[in-house]
Amino acid sequence: MHDNPLLDFTGLPRFDEIRPDHIGPAIDALLAQAEAAVKTAETVAPPTWDTFVTPLEDATERLWRAWGQVGHLQAVVNTPELREAYNANLPKVTRFGSALGQNLALFAQYKALAASPEYAGYDATRRKVVENALRDFRLGGAELADDAKARFSAVQEELAALSAKFSQNVLDATDAFALYVDDEARLSGLPAEVVAAARAAAEKDGDVPGKSRGWKLTLQMPSYLPVQAYADDRALREALYRANGLRASESGPPELDNSGNIDRILELRAELAALLGFDSYAGYSLATKMAQSPDEVLAFLRDLAGRALPFARRDRAELEAFARDELGLDGLQPWDLGYASEKLKQARYSYSGQEVKRYFTEPGVLAGLFGVIESLYGVKVKPDSAPAWHPDVRFFRVEDREGRLLGQFYLDLYAREGKRGGAWMDDCRNRRVGTTASQTPIVYLVCNFGKGVGGKPATFSHDEVTTLFHEMGHGLHQLLTAVGELPVAGINGVEWDAVELPSQFMENFCWEWERVQAMTAHVDSGEPLPRTLFDRMLAAKNFQSGMFTVRQLEFALFDMELHSRFDPQQDSVMQLLERVRDEVAVNRAPAWHRFPHQFSHIFAGGYAAGYYSYKWAEVLSADAYAAFEEAPERLAETGARFLAEVLSRGGSRSALENFTAFRGRAPSIDALLRHSGMAA
Repeated sequence: MHDNPLLDFTGLPRFDEIRPDHIGPAIDALLAQAEAAVKTAETVAPPTWDTFVTPLEDATERLWRAWGQVGHLQAVVNTPELREAYNANLPKVTRFGSALGQNLALFAQYKALAASPEYAGYDATRRKVVENALRDFRLGGAELADDAKARFSAVQEELAALSAKFSQNVLDATDAFALYVDDEARLSGLPAEVVAAARAAAEKDGDVPGKSRGWKLTLQMPSYLPVQAYADDRALREALYRANGLRASESGPPELDNSGNIDRILELRAELAALLGFDSYAGYSLATKMAQSPDEVLAFLRDLAGRALPFARRDRAELEAFARDELGLDGLQPWDLGYASEKLKQARYSYSGQEVKRYFTEPGVLAGLFGVIESLYGVKVKPDSAPAWHPDVRFFRVEDREGRLLGQFYLDLYAREGKRGGAWMDDCRNRRVGTTASQTPIVYLVCNFGKGVGGKPATFSHDEVTTLFHEMGHGLHQLLTAVGELPVAGINGVEWDAVELPSQFMENFCWEWERVQAMTAHVDSGEPLPRTLFDRMLAAKNFQSGMFTVRQLEFALFDMELHSRFDPQQDSVMQLLERVRDEVAVNRAPAWHRFPHQFSHIFAGGYAAGYYSYKWAEVLSADAYAAFEEAPERLAETGARFLAEVLSRGGSRSALENFTAFRGRAPSIDALLRHSGMAA
């Protein structure tokens, strides 16, 4: 047994034992092993799959797996000590990754492999691994001159550090804010459990001088969102909206200001793309995506904007009239949008999201989710056990009809301090079939929902249920892969603009009556959701979908313009955002709002020049789900085909080939417009 849990690859990760002081020694040891394996691989002759590809993958996989555990902990149980260890090791790991991507000797070995007699006998999966490797060497700077190569590595290293800092600043700025309320009357309109959670949070801070009383509101989503949607106190909504909108900007502590990070990230990305001969970072980003060019993406987004804007303007006009006539709100402010929308929804469909939330209790939702998976793909989800990083984390296994283990996943559902906001899936270990042994995939599913209070189970809003289904869709893409080669198993090697297809596809099942009925049980009475209430939810499903669509298009256009046409000599980031808003926004954020400073998707996540992929993939997912709508009596058969042609294929063939094999034709935008209530 290893003393250092990060060096133990025999079974499940030992999350309960990993400490910050394990990180440096483990990463150093694994880097040394990986570097030795690279040296051997550079000269092995002739290069074959077994003498070259496999040993290289063995060593690098261990490094990436251990580093993945560290990165995961940094996201879910962030502490100053952990962060320090993470930041100290990040440059070393990034340098290794850069050097690997530029290694001319390995590039030559892959070229030799591609030209060898052995290659002729490869199946399509192995050929794809080699093709992707050759492409990635070119994108990794392997063909650059030595001086340019050194600069490319330095740029990548600095970008990795800046992305980490950007994300940490957003987390710290979010955690740093608290608003203590002394007068309970100010909490009027807020759901009882939100008030109870605020009271509990204030009591926990009780020993802080002068802060020992009342209720504590924060910018964590289980606190922030209900205030925006339900708080009758307009000033309270404004206070939290303002604090949220100014996070990590020049308005707060200088050490948490992301302004300089944004400018530097953009400058370095432009330089990186230029080094490789692309005319913009967007061109570089799209080299591994379905979309062919920035112009194609911008045309797609503007076409969708043209279809959505009439609906969005109608949504806005209705909301303004309602807020003025029914709520006495003259001049609808950004901090009124959530509140007025919720009131309009209640008035129009006589249902409140809060009322619905009482029916979606955690045990029922999980049972419903696992039931959908079983009926679609014939697999079973069962409770399992594993060491975890927090007592709230649960662990499950997925088995096929014969009881064989397909994969396992961690479920970390609740928001807490030190945990990154949002929801995501990440892989812990990918599927790999070796000559002697095989490994099954393990994934992380992470959300930020409110926890149950007073001995009651957690309750989820319908949006949160949809989020859970979405992340599980990503998880299934990883867990149900049938590919045995690491670089193209699960989501590896899948074009980024197609990666949201399986996740968005799963969301549709949250709108089927039989499914919803089966997964609901009122937190107090245990009654399922009444059909009348569901019908009102369904009627409200596309409530403000025009406004929602143009908001997503605002982010996507900003991202693509920023990475394809932005010139910092002529323009500022905020000016560009305002121009995009002139074009598509119906709900303008105030001029002081600093959205880019918190846009982690593109500055700290993988979505740079790729945010459009949510909408791009939504075209695919809506069209895929339409196949199930067209043949409701053949659910298992259609599910089996979706599993065989899309989910299980991973990145072993192109996403367009996968989709066409499943649907029998190219994707069409019609289903998306119909599902969004925007069909002509």
